[in-house]
Amino acid sequence: MTRHTMSNVAPPTDLEAVASGTRASRLMQSWRMAGIFIPFLILFIVLSITSSAFLHTANLINILDQQASTLCIAAAGTLVLVAGGIDLSVGSTYALAGVTAGQIGQHHSIFIAIAVALAIGLLVGLVNGVVVTVFKISPLITTLAMSYVIEGLALKITAGNLILTGNIPGFTTFATATFLSVPSAVWMTAVFVVVLALLLSRTTFGRYVVAAGGNAEAARLAGVRVGGIKITTFVLSGLAAALGGVIDASRLGSILANSGGAGLSFTVLAGIVVGGTSIAGGEGSGWRTAIGVLFIALIGNGFDLLGVDPNWQQIVLGLILLVAVGLDMWTRRARR
Repeated sequence: MTRHTMSNVAPPTDLEAVASGTRASRLMQSWRMAGIFIPFLILFIVLSITSSAFLHTANLINILDQQASTLCIAAAGTLVLVAGGIDLSVGSTYALAGVTAGQIGQHHSIFIAIAVALAIGLLVGLVNGVVVTVFKISPLITTLAMSYVIEGLALKITAGNLILTGNIPGFTTFATATFLSVPSAVWMTAVFVVVLALLLSRTTFGRYVVAAGGNAEAARLAGVRVGGIKITTFVLSGLAAALGGVIDASRLGSILANSGGAGLSFTVLAGIVVGGTSIAGGEGSGWRTAIGVLFIALIGNGFDLLGVDPNWQQIVLGLILLVAVGLDMWTRRARR
């Protein structure tokens, strides 16, 4: 007589629940991967219909030009977040690099001014990375504290005065020279963003960044130098913030010691998270970050073109960030 055992087989209802949960998880993951492109496309179409000025070439180039520094900083910030960190000092680093370049450019070659400004960004990133990895201090606390230190240094250097850069020979053209009617700031940003996006998605270093943020202990056991990877991401973030500061100091013709600050750091973080990078680390894309930043930029541009009260922009941005973080947490819980 044949005996059948069902001890290792889940009841049909359990199997259905598992299958349903798997399908839901896959659906949410697919939405997460492509989600930002859908609202971006919808918003682009809506603005194209509601505003006759939106699709003008001058307006679109102006959006890219205005977002050049934010895109650079967000591209590097994506690496930091994917590796399990966060950098809230980028706004202050941006300002310090900008005012330093302006001060030095008034007395020395613009090449020296830009090189020193970028070196400052590298140094800030290195300090952040070492404090986080060697001294095991939370990246949130570390970079928040550093932002106050850096802003204090910038205020000390400038005595709180506006630094004018428009009268420095050659400095303005660094970000405003045009090629094919597109400013050099946009070209530099495009190269920087593409390089960092490829670094994250196509290289061994990028895989190590994902591993460090996804499961640091497992990555260590697999031979990944997690500390070195995290330090490198902070260094790149500092470099990007400094480059952004130099670009805007050149593009705008002036800069203040507190021109970046928490506002820029928040905008950068919003663009990264809205682009689908997980706030918990281990998951993200440079390409989606770029779309996330531009999505936020389109909201601001649309408000301006349609004459909407600008105070609503901050409210909408905060709500979008809240929804993006909530979706990230929901997706992670569903996968578990």
